[in-house]
Amino acid sequence: MKGGAGFPTKWVLGGLVLLAAAVLCGVSAGAASVSAADIARHVFSLLSAGTESPLTEREEALLLELRLPRVVMGLLVGALLATAGGAYQGVFRNPLADPFLLGAAAGAGLGATLVMVFGSEWFDSTRAMVPVAAFIGALAGVFSAYLLGSTAGGGGTAALLLAGVAVSSFLSAAQTLVQQMGIDQLQQIYSWLLGSLGRGGWDDVRLVLPYAMVGLVALLACGYLLDMLALGDDKAVSLGLHPTLVRIVVIFAASLATAAAVSVSGLIGFVGIVVPHIVRRLVGSNYRAILPVTVVVGGAFMVLVDIAARTLVAPAELPIGVVTAFLGAPFFVLILRATRHRAT
Repeated sequence: MKGGAGFPTKWVLGGLVLLAAAVLCGVSAGAASVSAADIARHVFSLLSAGTESPLTEREEALLLELRLPRVVMGLLVGALLATAGGAYQGVFRNPLADPFLLGAAAGAGLGATLVMVFGSEWFDSTRAMVPVAAFIGALAGVFSAYLLGSTAGGGGTAALLLAGVAVSSFLSAAQTLVQQMGIDQLQQIYSWLLGSLGRGGWDDVRLVLPYAMVGLVALLACGYLLDMLALGDDKAVSLGLHPTLVRIVVIFAASLATAAAVSVSGLIGFVGIVVPHIVRRLVGSNYRAILPVTVVVGGAFMVLVDIAARTLVAPAELPIGVVTAFLGAPFFVLILRATRHRAT
């Protein structure tokens, strides 16, 4: 199966099992503990008439209005960031490509911050415009990093990475400047910057779901095209592919996925590096296999990380971006060393 051309059925099924376990843990873990067995019996009572639920009204409200929307949001954000990272790695042929390292997340953050600070003056519905502004910012960040790395840096993995760091730093500085102009919204912005899944409930899920579905479907449809790009531009052209057009489509879709995630969760780093590399180790280098497995594993990964954020320092809660940074930074160093060894 590893490296094969077929659909990775066994890995998707395995990922779904992991996903189901993560969801069950996610809705049961917390300050007010609800056992997994009681949750299972509650679900069974909903499916079969005449069966009494073991949960009290308070426990049921806790699950349906607080924990379940947070778990669903984790599934969406994890799938979006992980799949966007895998797609960026494929389109740039760069194992270190990631929404955060390419400027997509910083651009999305700047766009969202602009709307949070000035949106009431510009738009009737500030909340609805945050994903749109984040998408525009994400595209600007990625294209700026790509152009800078291709022209001033001469192309290549190191040039793209350095360009992404430079663009991200510039956009983050601009974001800090905008924050200082909106003192009244400063607490909301800082909370958003550190990353969280527990703010908006079902309203945020409904807001981000259309963007998430478009981005994920588009990226999954591009798996075969990314496999052709991996053969080289000349070979891809001989097979009837237009490499530049494919890159534009993939970058747009990955930036939309990144913007959708960032607009509701804030800045959560390293997911787009960690998950695709784990999946690549399992299924091989075929993007028709990598991307669907990444969707499932990315969702499960984010739910499990959110559980850690909620429970490690309970009753307080860690920003989820802190947890992913602790996990992702050592992982990034390992990938960087492996890339260097392959290059030499």
